[in-house]
Amino acid sequence: MSAQQQLITVDDISEENAPAIYVLGGLKPFLEHTRSQVCGEVPDLTTRKGRERIASLAAEVSRSKKAVENPGRDYLRRLKEMPKVVEAELREFVTAMDNLRDQVRQPLNDWQAAEDARVDRHNTAITHIKLNAEALDGITAEDLADRIAKVEAVALGEKWQEFEAEAARAKDDSLKVLRTALSARQQYEAEQAELARLRAEAEAREKADREAAIAREAAERERREAEERAAAERAEAARREQALIDQAAEAKRASEQAARDAEAAAERQRLHLQLQAEQAERARVQAEADCVAAEQRAEQEKSAAEARAKAAAEQARLDERRRADAAAAEILRQQEAREADKAHKAKINRAALDAFIAGGMPEDCAKQAVTLIAQRKIPAIQITY
Repeated sequence: MSAQQQLITVDDISEENAPAIYVLGGLKPFLEHTRSQVCGEVPDLTTRKGRERIASLAAEVSRSKKAVENPGRDYLRRLKEMPKVVEAELREFVTAMDNLRDQVRQPLNDWQAAEDARVDRHNTAITHIKLNAEALDGITAEDLADRIAKVEAVALGEKWQEFEAEAARAKDDSLKVLRTALSARQQYEAEQAELARLRAEAEAREKADREAAIAREAAERERREAEERAAAERAEAARREQALIDQAAEAKRASEQAARDAEAAAERQRLHLQLQAEQAERARVQAEADCVAAEQRAEQEKSAAEARAKAAAEQARLDERRRADAAAAEILRQQEAREADKAHKAKINRAALDAFIAGGMPEDCAKQAVTLIAQRKIPAIQITY
């Protein structure tokens, strides 16, 4: 485009032709044309007309400048507004495309969530099977039998889908462990019961022996005392009899009546000694009866001890079962807490991911950002759960 053409159209600069004019070097023709117009004359400054001509030429330069500058300024303002328009249009377009992408992907997300839930259900069920064969220390044979019955009751089949083989292995492995533990526990409990029975029998025998020894010692002591009293009485009778004989020898004139009295006294003494001997025999018989009664009491106490031992064993079994149930409940509670925490964190991470995507970040970048923040690999930034 020539300078003459630019000058002709300088007053016609418009919004339509501005992009072709206001480019690098696009205004030089206007400058050159104006310079040729005002610099081709050399007015005479000594005259008023010459001075007015210079002023007129300068005014023409200003008018030409305004004629080019003002449309250019308007065009520049429009250019400055364009990024905002483009940005708004792009933002609306990106949001609509992201929504469309999420809408298209939603069936896949739903399927993946259902698939994850299905896999989690199978894994949880397999974990519950395996838990029956864990923490077996101190569990009673009855509780082990209950666990075996519970594992044996687990039905395999198509409902396990591709996890059936793993569930079957978990069931078989758990049953092997539980049956081995049951055999060992039954042997241990039988040994403990036998030891308790032997201890109770030994204690009962020791007690019966002590009581029988005490009874025998009492009977023997009573017998000795009775024999000593009888011997003393016989000796005293003999002494008195000898005294009577001596008196009879010395006093031949003792009357026959006195002799009969002495004989009667001797007979009474004999009867008295006989009575004492009979009493000693009855004491011996009583001592033997007391010994038999002591043995009977020992047998009764043995039975009572066995009953108490059985009651203590039953109470220990119940206590152990309660402890096992509490341990299983605690394991289940911790697992549910871990699952709830995992779901809670997943929900918050998903919210953060959606926020990044809504802010214009590509999904892959948003996922990587959430992962790095969750792993605390980004300094001074963290997700609050």
